[in-house]
Amino acid sequence: MFAIIQAAGWPIWPLLLASVIAVALIIERSITLRAAKIVPPTLLQQVVGVYQRQGVTPDIVEKLAKDSPLGEVLAAGLRNHASPRHVMKEAIDEAGRAVAHDLERFLTTLGTIATAAPLLGLFGTVIGMIEIFGSQSPTGGTNPQQLAHGISIALYNAAFGIAIAIPALIFYRHFRNKVDGLVVDMEIAAAKLVDTIHGDRAEGR
Repeated sequence: MFAIIQAAGWPIWPLLLASVIAVALIIERSITLRAAKIVPPTLLQQVVGVYQRQGVTPDIVEKLAKDSPLGEVLAAGLRNHASPRHVMKEAIDEAGRAVAHDLERFLTTLGTIATAAPLLGLFGTVIGMIEIFGSQSPTGGTNPQQLAHGISIALYNAAFGIAIAIPALIFYRHFRNKVDGLVVDMEIAAAKLVDTIHGDRAEGR
């Protein structure tokens, strides 16, 4: 591996740094964006049951907000349970936007790596081409060692750039789609909570 890095020249180091960051982000987002952790399947039923049995207390709301991102959204609604329907819904929407922003954390960085990695590989290829042209002596001869080194830089960097970009792009799109799905699930759960407290939409004025 060290021999490959050495053959690829100094342009490979930004690519290696990008690959380390991409792997770390993929692992972190895979752990963080688990559906059971973001949208616990039984949380809404538990919240509705507690609300119907004992109403809303500050302790319940505080505990709910710390439970999960969905709990944070539902807690925003419960804080405004005595307000009109549209006020409660606005509070939920505001909390939902904040939660969605948190869920999308680091995804921009991953997408940037997916876009920049091929460009970094192309930069390495250009450096390799410069090495190749530099191997030509004024008398028309060629330095075989410098020529081989230039070819190695060009090919290794191009390959590394593509190899980093492909999984980064796949995981970026996967996580974006996953976040969109989780946000929709939270919106559905929040709407059910509003309907439980204020009645169905036909009755809500």
